[in-house]
Amino acid sequence: MNKIINSGGYLIQFDDLLNSNFARLLQEKYSDSKKVILVDENTHDFCLDKLLTNFEDLSDAEIVLLPEGEENKVLEVCFQVWESLSEFQISRKDVLINLGGGMVSDMGGFIASIFKRGIDFINIPTSLLAIVDASVGGKTGIDLGKYKNQLGVFSNPIQIYCDVSFLETLPKEEIKNGFAEMLKHGLISDKTHWENLKKSSWEKIDEALIYQSVSIKNKIVLKDPKEKNIRKILNFGHTFGHAFEGFYLHTDQQIKHGHAIAIGVLCETYLSMKKLNLSKQSFDEIVDFVKSVYPLIKIDEENFEDLIFLMQQDKKNEYHQILCVLLEEIGCASYDHELSNEDVLSALNWYITL
Repeated sequence: MNKIINSGGYLIQFDDLLNSNFARLLQEKYSDSKKVILVDENTHDFCLDKLLTNFEDLSDAEIVLLPEGEENKVLEVCFQVWESLSEFQISRKDVLINLGGGMVSDMGGFIASIFKRGIDFINIPTSLLAIVDASVGGKTGIDLGKYKNQLGVFSNPIQIYCDVSFLETLPKEEIKNGFAEMLKHGLISDKTHWENLKKSSWEKIDEALIYQSVSIKNKIVLKDPKEKNIRKILNFGHTFGHAFEGFYLHTDQQIKHGHAIAIGVLCETYLSMKKLNLSKQSFDEIVDFVKSVYPLIKIDEENFEDLIFLMQQDKKNEYHQILCVLLEEIGCASYDHELSNEDVLSALNWYITL
């Protein structure tokens, strides 16, 4: 596939990296610039060689290795990278290349946007989650304790290169991790996309479906780049999902972002039926399919108050009120629905009966 999506100030190119305009961009824009490639342990071992052996302009690139895992998506690690950039004498004319999954995209964009008030960065997402979500839309961020993406800025990359051949390096669970965000795209905006995803195999997703998910997200982002209104619907499943993810983050039962979001989709679908009269047929359809892909997470009643507290700290909230995205029907969502503690408890009590 050779397709390009225009995202306003930058392009998203779907193609094998070797056939893309990546080499030309390096030569034309950064021929005299220093290049730094940010990787984690996995992309260092499985993806970095493709860049170093095929792009002459990267022969002298500095490599910065991030420790793998969401628990390392923190300010302390950013400081270490900024110190490395200073040691490399990186200037505002140089470029950071983020080669990795969602964590590398989120952190790399944040690191580049803050360093010397901003240096250029390029995203080369290597996981499904990064392709369909983290690398697109200009959101950068890191975690603050249990609170997901509490520190961050809006900052666009120079370009994004989506080379789906990198997905072949992933374990199956990482494909499932990104699939949850694709399901969300269909549920909030495109019923046909939802239906096509239901008929597909999450273990081997057609590139056309990946492209469609990115297109859906991009259209929403272009309407509302700074998340003042309609872009908020991309947070469906995330009010509960981020709380689940944060709760387990520093335990030996960590859960993947996509898995947490899928369980969040269940809870927020339940509230959609209760508060917006989502049809019972649609409710059953969503719940049955999500449960068929994602194992249920164990949640104890004694943890409900902790989960509510995490939701109360969510960055989407306003005036100390938990705000949530709910479905009116499959393919149509609305935002800024206020949730009381009783609403949250109702959804959690329903969930533990599944």
